Amino acid sequence: MAYVSIEADERMEEGPEGLRFQSFLGTDARETSDVAGAAGSNSARGYIPDRTAKSSGFWTVEYYQPYFDIDTKTVLRRCYSTIIPTRNARNYISSYLEPADLYGPFWTLTTLIFCLFVFSSLAASIAAYLSDPDTASPTDPIVYDFGLLSVAVGIVYIYGLAFPVLLWLGLRYLGVGEWSIIEAISLWGYAHFVWIPVSMLCVIPIPLVRWIIVGLGLIASTTFLVANVFPILASGDAKAVRLIVVLVVILQAAVALCFKVLFFSVYPKEQIGVKDPISIVIGDDKTSSILSSTQAASSIATAAANATATAAMMLARRWFEN
Repeated sequence: MAYVSIEADERMEEGPEGLRFQSFLGTDARETSDVAGAAGSNSARGYIPDRTAKSSGFWTVEYYQPYFDIDTKTVLRRCYSTIIPTRNARNYISSYLEPADLYGPFWTLTTLIFCLFVFSSLAASIAAYLSDPDTASPTDPIVYDFGLLSVAVGIVYIYGLAFPVLLWLGLRYLGVGEWSIIEAISLWGYAHFVWIPVSMLCVIPIPLVRWIIVGLGLIASTTFLVANVFPILASGDAKAVRLIVVLVVILQAAVALCFKVLFFSVYPKEQIGVKDPISIVIGDDKTSSILSSTQAASSIATAAANATATAAMMLARRWFEN
């Protein structure tokens, strides 16, 4: 048997010291680590860091995606911070809304609409049972008035979404640019959180208790908005701009009165304690006429919501085009 000798390569004779190891990852690994570090910092602030920033137009869905990347813990913290009277609540934008989001305001307003509709129907069913407990049964199904649902959608979305947009556009026109449109919507949306527990407690069929609960909700939400809006108004050159805070207080009182009258004014025949001057009594002859006026208010609120939303979108589009 013959053997053929093969000479080894000269580089192999150099031994292990002659080996060289190279990384073919380039700068991708470093970029990945940088992105991961930035994602970790954003995650610590309560935001989901799965999406990189991309340039997109104002009318595209991608433009608004970063404003919805927020976790539940941060949303809840921003919600209950609006009803706790602390120093940070007076500087809510700088203390809690950095950066501002849109998920929390939409969630708060939509939940409020659901609570107003469900708990007002529950309050009406309780009043019907207390009016005639002999024939009524606790197991009777709850009767829902879907006209009230349209009223709730109109009032809540007009005041919670359209009004802050119009206010922001008006302040920009007057030269006040201390906040962004997202911060305005976020501030007004979170300010409505207090009305969610108020609507739950208003199922109590006692007129005086309902008025006290609504009054406390009005004080809490108005104090929160005035404390955060007035510094922005005060930054303007014209002192007359500060009078807008009076408009905010009036609108707050009007919205609170609408919530009380339209959704929680149904009582049993024998009211407990002091009678409510604005009430719908089960079995009263005036009930049908009042309910018909509620349906009329439903159609008016829906039409006003559509008109206000259209006007706000047109103004916003014209502003961003300029």
